[in-house]
Amino acid sequence: MKWKTPKTFAALLLASTLLVGGCGNSGKSGNDSATGNKGNAGQEQKADDNSPITFTFFGADASPNWNNMQDDVGKVITEKTGVTIDAEYDVGSGGGEQKISLMAASGEVPDIIFAKGNLGKLIDAGLLVDLAPLIEEHAPNIKKIFEKDMNRLKYSNEDQAIYSIMTNGGVDQQSFDATGGFEIQQRVLKELGYPKVRTVKDFENVLKQYVEKHPTTDGQPTIPLTLNADDWRIMITVTNPAFLATGAPDDGEYYVNPETYEAKLHYKRPEEKEYFRWLNHMYNEGLLDKDSFVQKEDQYKAKIASGRVLGLIDQEWGYQDAENALKTAGKDEYTYAHFPVTLTEEYEDHSFQSAGVDGYGISITTACKDPVRAIKFLDWMSSEEGQILRNWGIEGKHYTVDANGTRVIPAEIQDRKVNDATNFQKESGIGMYLTLGARYGDGVKDSTGNYYTTNFPEQIIAGYTEAEKETLKAYNLTTWKDLFPAEDAFPAKEWGALYNMPVPTDGDYQVIFKKTQDIIRKRIPEAILAKPADFDKIYDTFLAELDKAGAEKMEAEYTELVKARVSLFTGKEIQ
Repeated sequence: MKWKTPKTFAALLLASTLLVGGCGNSGKSGNDSATGNKGNAGQEQKADDNSPITFTFFGADASPNWNNMQDDVGKVITEKTGVTIDAEYDVGSGGGEQKISLMAASGEVPDIIFAKGNLGKLIDAGLLVDLAPLIEEHAPNIKKIFEKDMNRLKYSNEDQAIYSIMTNGGVDQQSFDATGGFEIQQRVLKELGYPKVRTVKDFENVLKQYVEKHPTTDGQPTIPLTLNADDWRIMITVTNPAFLATGAPDDGEYYVNPETYEAKLHYKRPEEKEYFRWLNHMYNEGLLDKDSFVQKEDQYKAKIASGRVLGLIDQEWGYQDAENALKTAGKDEYTYAHFPVTLTEEYEDHSFQSAGVDGYGISITTACKDPVRAIKFLDWMSSEEGQILRNWGIEGKHYTVDANGTRVIPAEIQDRKVNDATNFQKESGIGMYLTLGARYGDGVKDSTGNYYTTNFPEQIIAGYTEAEKETLKAYNLTTWKDLFPAEDAFPAKEWGALYNMPVPTDGDYQVIFKKTQDIIRKRIPEAILAKPADFDKIYDTFLAELDKAGAEKMEAEYTELVKARVSLFTGKEIQ
């Protein structure tokens, strides 16, 4: 029988909660001697079904260190649950766009999927299960984690099914460190006496002074600043910084007026035009890498790994592999400090403005023959025992517990996490399974009084390289976040994380959105690479082209979606 819609499937599921059979190739590896889990109460529980089963899985993010669950953590997961994950991950920086579009068209999906921004395509194709009844009956750990925020898991006002469980972020997250912003190498800051870096002009001056002193690095031309505009990564290093540098929060391609909820493409803000004018200036001064808009992601990372790139405007996850290579090579002075740089000092960086509980998540598809077993697996991964395993690793191997009951990471393990990160993750599996279960965020403590994650001040500090520690000390900082405005400097966004808000997957909205994206990805680079005298004409033409393509109609539709989301999340009646 072919399931026509997720809702039909869910209704049948409620009538018969124990389905026979497995997902994928259910006879693959497993271990019948598993003992179960501790759950949120911290007490050992017998799992009611630990027979070997394999779930197929697709992840929309790349996972270059995936080791087919042959890492330490993966083996324990299989031992405890009987589950093996037969995983495929997207390659490069595609975000699963092409693969998931093919799935939606063909109807061929894995058992479990992390779809990121393409969730709506699978929902419209009737390929995802409503998880609400499954969570209610079989997932006490997931239910507890989201007990205050179940409304935020619902798809929309019209369709209040839960199609994904947020796993790309932690509940009650308290950030202790900054991993984005404008980055400068430690060696640059040290040589220049740790100068003030607050505005784009400060950032520019630091790069300019250093490259004039050191035009080459290890025999190659020094690159003051490079950007990664390969496919969707243009948003992260080129276009998103325009709103962060001009005092606006990250709401994807839009700016939302917090009073009226009116949405518009953020490029229309006059202050952002001035940010792009500054990038144009950097290019014409020879300070911006001339290959920024033609290089591929691997070329971008290779330049960073060479040590000759002085500055970046990126998120750490976007260049982590390259930075890890520098650490492994013993070049920790070539790693990067993070600064909340803005156009002028009148603006504040909104990186830490809270979006509340909202984000990409894990889904079970209608192809899964045993969704009850699947949700029980995800629930075990969301248990206290599962979260500690995923974040800390194995007691006695990756951490110890001292006489006071405090988890401690031994010095040799900490050294490997900092200086041999890639190999260590492949072997240990720590941090590899975060998308496969709900979790609490940094700063939340478990039933033993320890933090769920290893991202807390003492451990973050222990994870810094010696060069980072030297830079932080020079600026009188504990972590990089000390430079940034904190979460409580801004009200939480009532509309959550708009990158996760459902939008129409067909019709005029998608047609207009695609047209505007094509214009943005063509005209923003063109404006940056233009002669200064031509910048205004190109940028103004760009804005006119957006409206000609239907941007105003799209913005009006998006505004109504934002208002509906605020209503869903807060219970307010929005006019």
